[in-house]
Amino acid sequence: METTIASLLGAAPLALDRDFGAGLLGLPLPAAPAAGPALSGPVEVARGERFAVARGVAVMPVRGVLTPNAEILERFLGWATFAGIEASCGALAAQEDVAAVVIEFDTPGGLVLGGAAAAGAIAALAAVKPVHALVNPLAASMGYHLASQCSEIAMTPGSLAGSIGIMRQAGWPVGPDGAGQQWQIFTSTHARAKLPNPETEAGRAEIRRDLDAHEAAFHADVARGRGIAPEDLAARLSVTDDPADGGATFGPEAAIARGLADRAETRLAFYDRIFAAHAPKPAAARRGSGRGHLAQAAAAQARATL
Repeated sequence: METTIASLLGAAPLALDRDFGAGLLGLPLPAAPAAGPALSGPVEVARGERFAVARGVAVMPVRGVLTPNAEILERFLGWATFAGIEASCGALAAQEDVAAVVIEFDTPGGLVLGGAAAAGAIAALAAVKPVHALVNPLAASMGYHLASQCSEIAMTPGSLAGSIGIMRQAGWPVGPDGAGQQWQIFTSTHARAKLPNPETEAGRAEIRRDLDAHEAAFHADVARGRGIAPEDLAARLSVTDDPADGGATFGPEAAIARGLADRAETRLAFYDRIFAAHAPKPAAARRGSGRGHLAQAAAAQARATL
């Protein structure tokens, strides 16, 4: 049987948009590193590297299904991990030649486990230098959780952001297996929450309690990162008048109107703006024309003659 990426995740709570993530979850585990750069463009990030720096700007791609520390996915596919994001943020915060950081997002989200540490690391980095998020083309669920901690969020045309919420799949044996046996699951007396039975009302209540606790932390981080009053966030995320109808993704115009993003621009325009704001300015002497250099030389020669 082929081992898929989904097999790494089990039934753990996910902050992942299923519409965009299902295909990635079904991929087989890679057997060798993918070819080519992890990110190309104004700053090329080599495969296997977590970020690259050019002209005072560091660029970190956050791609694929996010996991705490799945090194095989990071090394072979170029997908980000929470451990890698946290380590990169610490390094970039201390790197004196980095004036600003770009985090480019292309992710449906991933596991909840470990995500809070990565989000906290981005927030800590944004406290010491500008961190610009570029949604190109997707920052969903845990991906948006991370993006919300950046100093600003820009979205390329046709991109999507949001899918804020937590999900979990739960299974329970209800019929005989291939050998004709029906399995039952037991927990110890004081461990009923260890493996709640989704076939019972008590089990469903425990699953929802756990999901709601994760969602509350998710909402609190987004509200703080985006400067939205926590009591207003659920209504902004809903597609109806009912605050429970959240979890959707939004294009640039709708995301900006809801306070989830700041601007819409092409990738080229985004990087032009970032480098114009943060790249080192040429020395005054280098900005002078050739005629100016000749005039300075003539003046120096005249002073020497006098």
